[in-house]
Amino acid sequence: MELDDISEIMPAASAAAVNGAAKKVFIKTYGCQMNVYDSQRMNDALAADGYAATETIDDADLVLLNTCHIREKAAEKVYSELGRLRQMKAERAEAGREMIVGVTGCVAQAEGREILRRAAAVDLVVGPQTYHRLPDVVRRARGGQKVVETEYSLEDKFEHLPQPRKSEVAKRGVTAFLTVQEGCDKFCTFCVVPYTRGSEVSRSVAQIVAEAERLAEAGVREVTLLGQNVNAWHGEGSDGKEWGLGRLLYRLAEIPGIARLRYTTSHPRDMDDELIAAHRDLRALMPYLHLPVQSGSDRILKAMNRRHTAADYLKLIERIRTARPDIAMSGDFIVGFPGETDADFEATMEIVRATNYASAYTFKYSPRPGTPGADMDGHVDEKVKDARLQRLQALITQQQHAFADSLVGQTISTLIEKPGREPGQIVGRSPWLQPVIVDEKAGEIGDIINVRITKTGTNSLFAETA
Repeated sequence: MELDDISEIMPAASAAAVNGAAKKVFIKTYGCQMNVYDSQRMNDALAADGYAATETIDDADLVLLNTCHIREKAAEKVYSELGRLRQMKAERAEAGREMIVGVTGCVAQAEGREILRRAAAVDLVVGPQTYHRLPDVVRRARGGQKVVETEYSLEDKFEHLPQPRKSEVAKRGVTAFLTVQEGCDKFCTFCVVPYTRGSEVSRSVAQIVAEAERLAEAGVREVTLLGQNVNAWHGEGSDGKEWGLGRLLYRLAEIPGIARLRYTTSHPRDMDDELIAAHRDLRALMPYLHLPVQSGSDRILKAMNRRHTAADYLKLIERIRTARPDIAMSGDFIVGFPGETDADFEATMEIVRATNYASAYTFKYSPRPGTPGADMDGHVDEKVKDARLQRLQALITQQQHAFADSLVGQTISTLIEKPGREPGQIVGRSPWLQPVIVDEKAGEIGDIINVRITKTGTNSLFAETA
């Protein structure tokens, strides 16, 4: 059955329709790419129950906050947003119009019923592992119940979620996320993911390939595989043997229409030989790798429970670059982890200089309740964290600009994604994820063209057809 055919098997009178008018859902997404993917799948699940997605909160009958617990004070930001929604909900009630409010994602998982206690406007709380139950939860909430669904289940939520229609996929553009793995078993001492997303679970090869094929049929040209620890993915293949991420990438590269592949986020301990070989062999696998190290200090890495050393990381980078010389590296860094000294921080600066990143994300350490790091001694003063973060970010920015400048005069391939902000322009995506701005006559959305880089902008490249 074609994806568009799902509308033909929907009930004539959906539970989400009142007087013939479809209900609308607005989802505000916080945080990582996994949350972006989850928001899309929630929209897909609700569409099968008669809800239409809207980008305007004033039009919405159902408002969902899909939350992230990684950043500092994430929960408080959610409660602040819920305060504004309470006022909107009250105004709707005075006008005789219902508005259901829900919290999903990692804050929902971490806070659970506490959200209902603190925010009276909330009708439902749903954790990341139970999105396949969302339509039922919404129906119960509309019936007057306060619903919390955060219990982990042995069910495969991906098996139960409705697949997106071709028309909906096409609206999202020529690039797409595809979740292959969730959860993490590494238990880094700064991280809440094992507690909010659970242990590592890998989707099957059959599920992943089927979804990738549907994306290709809808016009998607570039697919990014997602996972909290994506290169730990493993699943049974068509030959009955267990596959790793490298072999999966070889299989996905065979799908007609899929011209580009990426994956994120990786852990250094799970970069095996087959995955490195995939970077060597597959032109479809883009030469850009996000491989977080977090710190350059072995003492801090041990305290973080990273279970690798700075030397291990640098040797791995050397192996990857030998396999794929044009690869560019991205990373994550945390400054001010408990016990971090000036010497520890200088070791981080050294590993950044040694690696020479094309981009990286930098963060000040902030304690997450329930994680071992929160209870450690030696928390670093905020002013010291601020100073270290500024120094680190300045070095990363310098490297990022140097990498962009190195592309000037080169001919590179670019995937055209969307119209530009200025008339007569279109925007593409380089192999290294930079926006590339070129004349609209260069090609159509979805084309992969060769362009010559003429200059750099603050966060983009300018080009002409080659």
